[in-house]
Amino acid sequence: MLICPCHRLLQVTLAAAALLRQKRSAGLVFSRPSPRPRSQAPGSLKCFLGALKMEMTEMTGMSLKRGCLAMEDDDSAAPAEETKKQKVSECCLTKRQDGLQNDCLPNRENVPGPPEPVSAKRGKMTSDDQLEEEEEEEEDGLSEEGEEEEEAESFADMMKHGLTELDVGITKFVSSHQGFSGILKERYSDFVVHEIGKDGQISHLDDLSVPVDEEDPSEDVFTVLTAEEKQQLEELQLFKNKETSVAIEVIEDTKEKRTIIHQAIKSLFPGLETKTEDREGRKYIVAYHAAGKKALANPRKHSWPKSRGSYCHFVLYKENKDTMDAINVLSKYLRVKPNIFSYMGTKDKRAITVQEIAVLKITAQRLAHLNKCLMNFKLGNFSYQKNPLKLGELQGNHFTVVLRNITGTDDQVQQAMNSLKEIGFINYYGMQRFGTTAVPTYQVGRAILQNSWTEVMDLILKPRSGAEKGYLVKCREEWAKTKDPAAALRKLPVKRCVEGQLLRGLSKYGMKNIVSAFGIIPRNNRLMYIHSYQSYVWNNMVSKRIEDYGLKPVPGDLVLKGATATYIEEEDVDNYSIHDVVMPLPGFDVIYPKHKISEAYREMLTADNLDIDNMRHKIRDYSLSGAYRKIIIRPQNVSWEVVAYDDPKIPLFNTDVDNLEGKPPPVFASEGKYRALKMDFSLPPSTYATMAIREVLKMDTSIKNQTQMNTTWLR
Repeated sequence: MLICPCHRLLQVTLAAAALLRQKRSAGLVFSRPSPRPRSQAPGSLKCFLGALKMEMTEMTGMSLKRGCLAMEDDDSAAPAEETKKQKVSECCLTKRQDGLQNDCLPNRENVPGPPEPVSAKRGKMTSDDQLEEEEEEEEDGLSEEGEEEEEAESFADMMKHGLTELDVGITKFVSSHQGFSGILKERYSDFVVHEIGKDGQISHLDDLSVPVDEEDPSEDVFTVLTAEEKQQLEELQLFKNKETSVAIEVIEDTKEKRTIIHQAIKSLFPGLETKTEDREGRKYIVAYHAAGKKALANPRKHSWPKSRGSYCHFVLYKENKDTMDAINVLSKYLRVKPNIFSYMGTKDKRAITVQEIAVLKITAQRLAHLNKCLMNFKLGNFSYQKNPLKLGELQGNHFTVVLRNITGTDDQVQQAMNSLKEIGFINYYGMQRFGTTAVPTYQVGRAILQNSWTEVMDLILKPRSGAEKGYLVKCREEWAKTKDPAAALRKLPVKRCVEGQLLRGLSKYGMKNIVSAFGIIPRNNRLMYIHSYQSYVWNNMVSKRIEDYGLKPVPGDLVLKGATATYIEEEDVDNYSIHDVVMPLPGFDVIYPKHKISEAYREMLTADNLDIDNMRHKIRDYSLSGAYRKIIIRPQNVSWEVVAYDDPKIPLFNTDVDNLEGKPPPVFASEGKYRALKMDFSLPPSTYATMAIREVLKMDTSIKNQTQMNTTWLR
């Protein structure tokens, strides 16, 4: 982990508590013959819940035994429709989200701290604006530790009411090897994701140097301003006081000193301009707004050299932080809007991830300076380019995964990994796609497609079995009792959740206009529900296709020629393999196989009161065009090794930062107390790493199944 020196004392102080938690949560090891004592459950359960409740994830560091898996998947697990529009959340970060943790801020003399939410000097605010500010304040006041404690206490209940793989159509395996147990450690560092760029190269952080550019100011810009001056400039920049300018006296009046102050203000506080004034024989640098409030969102054009590309591309290494949070952290420290950042794919929290980011008109020098003060981040491999990055441009992700304490023999491991390399795995949508509570997301999506808006409202708001945060339970109870959206909303300290957004919409538009009320929920979250239904149908149909026809192409199957789907004819069957076959996600712009699976699609949608021949919706956003998805994925660049080790806490491979710091790779003994399987493989976008590891271990990844197999451990 990357450690900022000012955090060292805090970490030492917390060491004892951390050791205690490690003893409780050293590994969620579900072993039927010898269950772990109850005292070890809570910490692991919290981690397990935190992983599986994520919608589209890459891989969560988690302990597991055969039959118990919790991890995050490939970042691009959404259909193509979900990646058409990139929108970075601009909500105010909580203190724990801002990359600093526990209020330990970097020295303001050296680096500008993140600005606080703009609340002063804004004139009259609408009730919606006030509500949003209240929501941000309420969220900042929540204790994440308290939330985790609540989750741990009620997690067993949640698992009893969750989905099984059978519920969402995941029923088949492609390989014949015998499965075995393994532990994907609770340490997120046992799972590393490297993005594969549009050029096919795997992204690595291996260069922290800053490109030499004569246009860049000196390093003095970061120290020339005092903390008080920075505070005044920050308030001016964010319109937080009545002043229209800030004057800074030049104590040592030289042209070089004035130049550095001008550069410091313009580079550290986007939107401000400067001028030099003589006042009573003294020199002052006066900072003022040049273009009103819009200047904060639009970096100054005239200050950027014409010969330099407008975008600074860099590699972002992050630990235990998702992409949205990371960009919010960077934007706060740089004092810019998050929407000037672009990227090719999102990476979720419970992993070490390495990906390319682009930012508009921010110098590599300013970005590199953040390495001195941010935890869990490293920025490097800087370059200036003409264009931003676009969602979906990546070719995939490369995964490095460690399964610890494996029970399989060398022959079993060899068979499992050879099968993964040569045949692959069924390209199912993983369990994370369908939610973790008693109301699956696909049921909401089906109700949307049916235009059954009262059912949509009830499914989202009604009381449900299983574990949830206490305030959500109270909110649902209030809703069931009163059907009063305002009263139910008051039960929620966090109003940005889907339930809170829907209740807010119902308060605004009334119970007779559920469509508009539902529309308050961000578009990507709304589309998540209908994409979940598409995934549910696809999983079921692929299982039926493999059951009926096996792992070989047959006449009537679909293959892609370019972006166009065509049928396999009888005479062409030998020209294709199962790896060429695709199946459609239902929609108005796809065709279906020319065999009995086509009728199975029709029967399934008819049973759900949907017309397969008319997948257009009255509301354009909910019209499904459909897409095609390969039924078998064969990972690329597959390699593996079995290593022996004694200490379950030691890392079993080096990260990019370890290599930059010159740490030697771990040395393994020929024999040890434990054995681990280290796997490397690359997957294309929109595939789930959970499904690849499911194939290796031959196990059900659902949380409900884990409960049924481990009830004695949970008592």
